[in-house]
Amino acid sequence: MSITRPALKLTHEGALKMLAAAVEKATAMGVPQNINIVDEGGNLLAFVRMDGAKLLSRETSLSKAITAASHRQPSGRLKPVDAPFLQHAAGQRLTNLIGGLPIVIEGVCVGGIGVGSGTGEQDVEVGRAALAAIGAQDQTP
Repeated sequence: MSITRPALKLTHEGALKMLAAAVEKATAMGVPQNINIVDEGGNLLAFVRMDGAKLLSRETSLSKAITAASHRQPSGRLKPVDAPFLQHAAGQRLTNLIGGLPIVIEGVCVGGIGVGSGTGEQDVEVGRAALAAIGAQDQTP
């Protein structure tokens, strides 16, 4: 019987590499963004609010990252009937807004990225650029 197991962890270096790629993509798109990167437990590893990004998107982008990490799937996929109950139970830290992506390395979810201030599609595009920067698997269809 084993009482421990090895685990992959997203490092701060990996989070900063993702953040730089996300900022580069958002800049190229002309869409200033709030970008949050959390570990598998929802703990904040990296954040930036680009000049001109919407103030309240700071909070929603963090919720997107936490949702993606905790559910190990892109945000926006909670069952609409369950979403309000899950949000309440999680202290409003979960959201059904799109723009959060799990960070999956070698089949293991090591965290989540949440992007907010553009359209949902723009947010996902920026998140995908961040995943690509570290070779993470894209879980979106």
